[in-house]
Amino acid sequence: MRSVADHTGNKFATFTFSKDFQKLPRLFYEGEQQPMNLLATLEVKGERRFGWSRHIFAWKAKHSTLFLGVIILCLVMASYILTRDQQKLLLTPSPFQYSTTTNNEDSPELDFTEIEGDADGFSLPFSWLERINYATPALSTDSKLQLMPRRLPEQEDLVKQEAHIFSVIPRNFLQSVKNYCWYTRYTGTASTDPYKKNAYFIHTKHFQTIFDYLKKVIWKHLQRRGDEHYRLRCLPYFYIIGQPKCGTTDLYNRLRLHPEVSFSIVKEPHWWTRKRFGIIQPWNGFHDRYQIEDYLDLFDLAAHQIQSQIANASAEQPIKSNMVIGEASASTMWDNNAWQNFYHRTADGEPPYLIQDFLHAVLPSAKLIVMLRDPVERLYSDYLYFISANKSVEDFHEKVKDSLQIFNGCLMHSSLRSCVYNCTVNSAMPVRLQIGLYAVFLWDWFTVYNPNQFLILRLEEHAADLKKSMHRVFDFLNLVKNQSTSYKSNRTVKAEYSPQQYSKDGLGVKEE
Repeated sequence: MRSVADHTGNKFATFTFSKDFQKLPRLFYEGEQQPMNLLATLEVKGERRFGWSRHIFAWKAKHSTLFLGVIILCLVMASYILTRDQQKLLLTPSPFQYSTTTNNEDSPELDFTEIEGDADGFSLPFSWLERINYATPALSTDSKLQLMPRRLPEQEDLVKQEAHIFSVIPRNFLQSVKNYCWYTRYTGTASTDPYKKNAYFIHTKHFQTIFDYLKKVIWKHLQRRGDEHYRLRCLPYFYIIGQPKCGTTDLYNRLRLHPEVSFSIVKEPHWWTRKRFGIIQPWNGFHDRYQIEDYLDLFDLAAHQIQSQIANASAEQPIKSNMVIGEASASTMWDNNAWQNFYHRTADGEPPYLIQDFLHAVLPSAKLIVMLRDPVERLYSDYLYFISANKSVEDFHEKVKDSLQIFNGCLMHSSLRSCVYNCTVNSAMPVRLQIGLYAVFLWDWFTVYNPNQFLILRLEEHAADLKKSMHRVFDFLNLVKNQSTSYKSNRTVKAEYSPQQYSKDGLGVKEE
C-alpha cells in the first residue's frame, strides 16, 4: 500500500489499496497522533457502483419523477372526492340531511296519541328536532337510520348480570312513607364505622367530613326492636336523568330549597352509569367497582330525616312522611359507554342491556325528569366547559365537522342505535355530539318506562318563566307549592343534617 500526497491542506488524506481490493470502497481518513475526538465527522466516500451513462440516468429520473407526480395527483383527487362525499356534496346523500320544511307532507310528525295525561304535563321537547312519529316502528325510511324497538331483557337475565344489587334491594318498600325505603338489620356497635370501606369516602377526600359526621350520628337514628337494631335504607323517589349543559344544576339547586326534598350528599353520584362498573373518571380507565351499599350510603342524610319522622309518630299521630329523595346525575339518560367491557354485544352490534333496564327492575315506579335545550347550543356549551385551551368559534366548527365525519363513517356500516352507544366512536369524536341525539335516548327510555313517569322540560322555557316551570315540577312530584309556613318550621330540621356544615364546597363536585 502506498500513500498519496495530501494536496488539500486539511486533516483528510487519500489511501489506495492493492489491485485485489480495487472493488472495495475507498476510505478517506487520516488519523492524527492526538487522541481522536469522538464527535468528529468522518467523511466516507466510495466508488460508484452503477454503470449507467449520464443521459440514461437523467431519462429514467425524469420518468420516475413524472410517475411519482401522477400517483400524488391521483391520491389528492381521491382524497378530495372522499372528503366531499363525507360532506354529502358529491356521491351519496347524507343520512342526516333532512328537510327543514315543517309543512312537508312526507315529513313524519310527532304523535303523542299513545301518551296518556294532559299535554301540559308532557310538553313537546323537540321543536328544533326533526318531527318524529313515535307510533311507527322506525324513525326514518333510510335503512341506516331505522330505530326499531329494542328487545327488552328478561328479569332473570338482569338478575344474573347484577345479582348483588337484587339481593340487597327488596321488591316491596315501606307503605307508611312516600319515598322508597326499607329496613335492614344493623350488626355494628356504637363504635363501628360503617363508612370506612365506602368507595365514595375513599376516592373523594373532600367528603370525608360528611361521612365522619354520619358515623357519629348513625347510632341514634337506628330503629330498635328488642335487642336488635335496624337501619333505614332509601333509594331516590325521582331522578334528574339529563341532559348535561341543559340546566340540570339550576333545577337541582332550586329543588333543594323545598323542605320536602332531599338529595344525595353527592350532586352527581354517576353510580348507575359509571361507578358500579368501576369508572371513577371516564378518562382514567377502570378501578374497583362501587357496590350498591356505597350508593345507598349517599342517601343516609335523607334517611335520617325520614327515620326521625317515623320515630316521632304515635298512636294519635300516625306516621306521615312526605319527604322525597332525588338524584341528579346528568349521565343517567345517555351514558352507556361501559357496556362493551362487561356485556356481549347483540348480532346487530347494539347493547343487550341499558341503564334503564336495571333501574326499572329496581324502581319501576320512579319519576324521571329530563331537561333539554337546543342541541347546537348544548354542544357549544359542552365544548366551552370541557375544552381547556385554544377555544374559539373556528375551533368548535372544525371539531364538530370532524365529529360528524366520524359518526357518519360509523353509520356507513352500523345502525343508528349501535353508533350512538358505541364507546369507540364516542371516544374518537372531539366533541360529545351523540348527547344531542335526544330522540334515540327518549325512544329507548320510553320502551322501558311509561311516558307518564317523565317530565320533560326545555331550558328555554324554564329560563323564560321560572315560576311556571317549578310549579310543573312540584305538581309532577306531588309536592305542596306554597310551603312558606312549613318551610320556616322545617328549617331547623334540615339545618341539622345540612352537608354544607361539613363540606367546604357544599353538596359535591359537578361531574357532567
